[in-house]
Amino acid sequence: MHRSLTGISRFVFAGGLAAALFFAGRAPAQPAGHEADLRPPAVPLVASDPYLSIWSMSDTLNGDTTRHWTRHPHPLVSLIRVDGKSYRLMGAEPKDIPPIEQKSVQVFPTRTIYEFANESVRVSLTFTTPSLPDDLDVLARPLTYLTWDVRSADGKNHEVSLFESTSALLTVNEPAQKVEWKREAMGDLTALRAGTVDQTLLPPAGDDTRIDWGYVYLAAPTSQTSSAMGASTELAASFAERGTLTDRDDAQMPRAANDHEPALAFAFALGSVGDQPVSRHLMIAYDEIYSIKFLGQKQRPFWRRNGAGPKELFADAARDYAKLVDRCKAFDEELMADLTQTGGIRFARMCALAYRQALAGCGLSADANGQPMLFPKENSSNGCVATVDVFYPAAPQFLLMGPTYAKALVAPALVYSTSKRWKFPFAPHDVGTYPQANGQVYGGGEESKNEADMMPVEESGNMILLCAAIAKMDGNADFASKWWTQLTQWEGYLEKYGEDPENQLCTDDFMGHLAHNANLSVKAILAIAAYGEMCKMRGDVASAEKYHKLARQYAEHWMKMAGDGDHYRIAFDKPNTWSQKYNLVWDKLLDLDVFPAEVAQKEVAYYKKVMQKYGLPLDSRTRLTKSDWCLWTATLASDRGDFEAIVNPIYDYLNETTARLPFVDSFITDNKKSDGMRARPVIGGLFIKMLENDSTWKKWAGRDRFQLGEYAPAPVPPKITEVVPTSRTQPITWQYTTRRPAEGWSRSDFDAQGWKEGPGAFGTRGTPGINPETDWNTPDIWMRREITMPANLDPARVQLFLYHDENAEVYIDGILAAREPGYGTTYQPIEISEAARARLKPGARLVIAVHCHQTGGGQGIDLGFVDVSQKQP
Repeated sequence: MHRSLTGISRFVFAGGLAAALFFAGRAPAQPAGHEADLRPPAVPLVASDPYLSIWSMSDTLNGDTTRHWTRHPHPLVSLIRVDGKSYRLMGAEPKDIPPIEQKSVQVFPTRTIYEFANESVRVSLTFTTPSLPDDLDVLARPLTYLTWDVRSADGKNHEVSLFESTSALLTVNEPAQKVEWKREAMGDLTALRAGTVDQTLLPPAGDDTRIDWGYVYLAAPTSQTSSAMGASTELAASFAERGTLTDRDDAQMPRAANDHEPALAFAFALGSVGDQPVSRHLMIAYDEIYSIKFLGQKQRPFWRRNGAGPKELFADAARDYAKLVDRCKAFDEELMADLTQTGGIRFARMCALAYRQALAGCGLSADANGQPMLFPKENSSNGCVATVDVFYPAAPQFLLMGPTYAKALVAPALVYSTSKRWKFPFAPHDVGTYPQANGQVYGGGEESKNEADMMPVEESGNMILLCAAIAKMDGNADFASKWWTQLTQWEGYLEKYGEDPENQLCTDDFMGHLAHNANLSVKAILAIAAYGEMCKMRGDVASAEKYHKLARQYAEHWMKMAGDGDHYRIAFDKPNTWSQKYNLVWDKLLDLDVFPAEVAQKEVAYYKKVMQKYGLPLDSRTRLTKSDWCLWTATLASDRGDFEAIVNPIYDYLNETTARLPFVDSFITDNKKSDGMRARPVIGGLFIKMLENDSTWKKWAGRDRFQLGEYAPAPVPPKITEVVPTSRTQPITWQYTTRRPAEGWSRSDFDAQGWKEGPGAFGTRGTPGINPETDWNTPDIWMRREITMPANLDPARVQLFLYHDENAEVYIDGILAAREPGYGTTYQPIEISEAARARLKPGARLVIAVHCHQTGGGQGIDLGFVDVSQKQP
C-alpha cells in the first residue's frame, strides 16, 4: 500500500554531526565468539585533503615507507632509543636500525593508534586528525598531532629518547624539484618548514599529482625538544648513534628533494621512564597558501579565510591539544556505538576506515564571501574536481555531518551552473581538474556537442536529490530556492528525457553508454518526486501533487518495462539481465512513496542469488563492483540479515586483498588480488545506512553549529586577449628538437643552432583541441622561440596561454614560469611564477622555452601569452 503524500515535510530538522568508530587490525587474540578484527589494506596516518594524504600500506608501520595515496613516498620516520639502543617505529629506513615489534593498530574516524613493545618498553604512537564536524574551524585545520606514550615493560627504569623526521618529498610533485627549508620561532613552539624554490601556486592540475607549492611544517614545544634540518639519513644516524641531532642545520640549499633527501626533524629526551607513561607530541601541517582556483579566482584554504597564517594555526592547535585529544576520543566512541547498532560491527569498522578518507578526498576553501566550499577530487580516476557523480555517492557522510557540509559539497557545482559559462539545460558533470576549478572538462567540456557524453540525466537527478536531502535537514527549501531556476530547468529535462533515458553515460561510465538504463530511470523518477516535495515546502501544494503523481505514473511504467520475472532488468530492452538499483534508496530515505516496497524486496532477494565471494557485482555484464553502491543497495534491505549478506563480502575483501591501497571503491568480486579506484571521497557513501533512521540522522546532523551565510555569485569570466600569439589562427615558427638537449637549453644565451625549425602547433593529427602544423609523435619535444613583449602592457595581467598534451614545463629566459602535468583539451590561461614574471617588462625581448613529455594517446603543444582582465559584473 502506498503511503499518503507527506514526504519530506513529515520529518524535518536542522543540524550537524559527531562521529566515532573503532576499527582494529592485528590486535591481540580475542575471546571465543568475538568478531575477528579487520586488517586494513592501508592505514590513514595524516589525512586532511588530496595533497596532505599519507598512509601506511603495510601490515606494520615500520614495514614500509609511508606514502601519499598515489603510492609515491612521503616519508615520515620515527625512532626510539632505549638505554643506548635504537629501534624503528615508523618507516622502512634506516634499514640498519631494527624495527620494534608492532603489537596492534586501531583505526578510528579521527585517530590511528599503533602499539609497540619489546622486553624493555611499551610504546603507543597515535595520529590524531581532529576532523570534528561540530567544529568547522577545527576540522578545517590541515594538521595532525603525533603523540608518543612510553612506559616501562619490565618494571625497571630506562633511558628513553624519541625521534621524528618529515621529508621534503611532501612538498614536490617530482622528486627532482628543488626545495629549501628554514626554521621559525612561534612563541613556545619551534617550527621547521620546507617547500619548493619555484612556488608556482595551484598547478599541477591532474590525477596522479602531488602538491609542489606552499610549505610543510613540523612544530613542537621548544622546551621539550631539539631540532635540526638536513639529510634524512644523517639526521637519523646522528640520533641513533648519540641520541641527539646534528648541531647545525644543513646549509646546502636549494637542492633536489631526492638529493640527500632533506628532512625536518625533532628529538625528545624523555629521561628515565618507569611504570608511569611519559607523553610527547608534535604537529605536522601543510600551508597551501591558496587551495583552489574557482572560475578564475584563487581561493584561500578555509582556515586562512580571516587572515590567519601558520603562526596562528600552530598557536591555536597547541592551545587546543589536550581538549581535542579528549574530544576526538569521545567522538570516536559515540559513533562506534551508533554505527554498530545500525549495521553491525563489520559495517562499523568499514565506516571507521572510510571516514578520514572521504574528507581527505576533498579540498576545503573559502569563497569570496568567506563561505565554505568543498571540492572533491576524482582521485585515481581523471582528477576532475567537484564532479557531481562523485559527491553524489560521497554525500551520505556529509549529510550525516550536517547541513553546512552538505551545502558546501554541492555549492561549487550550483554556483558554476549559474554562470554564463554553463549554457546547457542540465546539470554540469564537473567544474574542472583539481585544483583548477575553471569549468567543466569532461565529455568535451563547455564546448561539447555531444550531450550523451556529459551524463545529463545522471547529474540533473543527482543535484535535485541532494538538494531535497538538504531541505529535509533544514526543514525548509530555502537553500534550494536560491538555485530554483536551475533546479526547475533540470526537473524539466528529467521530465522529457528521464523516464526512458536515451543512449548515454551514467556515473558508471567505465561500463560505457547504455540506452533505456533502468537504474538511471529510477534516479530521474525519484528526482521528479523530490522536486515536488521541495515545491510543497515552498508552499506550492498543487505542483507538489503534480510531480508526485507524475513520478508514480513513471514508476508504474518502469515496473512494466523493467520487469524480468523475479527481478528487474539492467535496461528496458535487455531481457535476462540485472543490475544494482542503488538509486532506489532515496525513495526510502526521503519518504517519497513512489515505488511499492515489493520492488526493493524483489531486487534484494535476487541479489543474494548472484553474489560472488567478495561482493555483489555492479550488473550482469561484469564481476566488477563498487563498494559505495553496494552499501546503498544493501540499505534497500528490510532486515539486518539481508543487509549483512551484501555488506560482509566487502569486509572479507578488505581483510584478504593483496592490494595494499586506501579503501578501494571498485574491485573484482572474485579476485582478492584486484585493485581499483582508491582514496576517493565516494567512500563516504558507506554511511548511507545511518540516514535510514530519522532519529539517528537528526541526532548527528543536529550538532552542526556553523552559521552559513550567502555564497558569493559566480565570478564573471575574465576577458582574455592574446598579446603574444599562439598558432591557433596563424602558424608561428619555433626552434625544436626531439633529442634531449644540453644543460641550460632554456636560457636566452643557449646556442640552439643545431635545432630544427617548424611552424606550430606541434603534435599528432586528430588530437582534440589543437591543429598541428608540425608532426610530433615522439615521447619528448623541446622548443624555443624569441618574442618581444608589447610596449603597452601591464605585466601583472599577463598569463601563459597553453595547450599541452601531456606534461609541460615553460621557461622564460631560463626561469621556470609554469609546470603543468597531465593534459588539457583546450588552450588555457596559466599563471606565471613570480620569478619569471619579473622578466615581463614592456618591450622586453625574451626567450620562451617549452618541454613537453608524452606517455600515450594523442599529443600536442602550443604556447602564447594573454592579457587577462577581470570584467565587471
